[in-house]
Amino acid sequence: MEKIEHQCQVLVIGAGAAGLTLALRLADQSDIIVLSKSNLSEGSTYYAQGGIAAVYDENDSVESHVQDTLIAGAGLCSEKAVRFTAENARASLETLISYGVPFDKETTPDGDERFHLTREGGHSHRRILHAADATGKAVQNTLNNATKQHANIRVLERYNAVDLITGAKLGDNASDKRVYGAYVWNRNTEQVEVIKANVVVLATGGASKVYQYTSNPDVASGDGIAMAWRAGCRVANMEFNQFHPTSLFHADAQNFLLTEALRGEGAYLRRPDGSRFMPEYDERAELAPRDIVARAIDKEMKRLGADSMFLDISHKDKAFIKKHFPTIYRRCRMLGIKMHEQPMPVVPAAHYTCGGVKTDLNGKTDLDNLYAVGEVAYTGLHGANRMASNSLLECLVFAESAAKHIQKHDYHQAESAVIPVWDESKVSDSDEAVIIQHNWHELRLFMWDYVGIVRTNKRLERAMRRIELLQQEVQEYYSHFRVSNNLLELRNLLDVSELIVRSAISRKESRGLHYNQDYPKTKSRSKPTVLTPDNCPINFAD
Repeated sequence: MEKIEHQCQVLVIGAGAAGLTLALRLADQSDIIVLSKSNLSEGSTYYAQGGIAAVYDENDSVESHVQDTLIAGAGLCSEKAVRFTAENARASLETLISYGVPFDKETTPDGDERFHLTREGGHSHRRILHAADATGKAVQNTLNNATKQHANIRVLERYNAVDLITGAKLGDNASDKRVYGAYVWNRNTEQVEVIKANVVVLATGGASKVYQYTSNPDVASGDGIAMAWRAGCRVANMEFNQFHPTSLFHADAQNFLLTEALRGEGAYLRRPDGSRFMPEYDERAELAPRDIVARAIDKEMKRLGADSMFLDISHKDKAFIKKHFPTIYRRCRMLGIKMHEQPMPVVPAAHYTCGGVKTDLNGKTDLDNLYAVGEVAYTGLHGANRMASNSLLECLVFAESAAKHIQKHDYHQAESAVIPVWDESKVSDSDEAVIIQHNWHELRLFMWDYVGIVRTNKRLERAMRRIELLQQEVQEYYSHFRVSNNLLELRNLLDVSELIVRSAISRKESRGLHYNQDYPKTKSRSKPTVLTPDNCPINFAD
């Protein structure tokens, strides 16, 4: 088989806000390849509705942003990472604004123009910059345009990353911790190719596709986390998966999210009988952090045997709703829901991976020449729960810090590396794709049932036994048949599911997004969960 090999100075795996921001930051000095698993726009950034947090109001402060984030993180945030993020938030937003992102503005009583700031759960001030209710779309489209116009950036669309190429895999030196590039699968030709790179950046997003119900696009299958783990990187806090409280419950909605900004602008959560319930769960009511809101909705649904709860903003003026939430308004009207007249049915859905590949404040991982930015990474910012609108912010701040760190270091080893061609001489095409499909559905169903919003020891043990069985089947399948999109994603999802369950089993308490009925109390002292791939022990470390 012909060996197809690409070469670049920096390989960015992932084309969302984190990946493209970093690529643009480096492109004037470096030759960049950006790998996009689907079309350039098909990622979590594009579907983000809410906004990006930064201090713009004169009554707000960086210290307030820090404290709100620490509170939402339920005692597990790295204060150093939180301060770093909050202090660099405005500068990162200004860079994005310079690219032309059309954030909403308003006119002050004095006739001046300023950014319209909204408020979301966990925030004590209005500090969310947004582009109506489709901020992610505006950010993604703006970054896409800037990327396409830059001569030093090559975008390879419809490519899956298969595995990282490390020095330990290339030779006899097991201590060689360098990364030389990646094997990638061209979805158009269905062939595995090689990309040599001096630096590799993982910007692949999260892993919420391990769950049956998720707000994430199809590409969010934990690829970067799984690849980094297999290559030798530590991962941390994988037990903390955030469930968005308000996904629209409708057969044709396709997990459409109802942004947290709705509650920030006064929407109420109601039972089917119309009564409010959030004041019974938290003094902040609808503005409580997402984990509290999601568990409250889950508990009320189970208690009442209801298919959904309801989000109601019909007490607001129709013009106000259409102005601030035009995307949601149009989508609801298409589904026959008049949100200015009636409440909207909602259920929780897996939404955000708070853990990930362990990095420092420069986005650097345990392996030389390998960085991770965005949802794929664990920086310490989110702790046990992510505060609303800190996610896109993390993408921007850490893309900037990683780019600066890469520029300071002279990486020049990949061009001389001899990388063997991908060996398909002993594999064949599969005529049993139904096996992959069945295992796929089985995994996502038992992860939802056993490792979802509420967990128990017995459920976690059952999940682990099933994961181990499926891993054996998939490894055998992977060894005998040519790779495919579903096979690659299932392999990664199983690795990530194992990491989630191992992390959840190790946490003998309930904290933030992790709630175990066998350990309902929160410990007075706790640390992040850090898993090490050498022998996969469960340790606790800073």
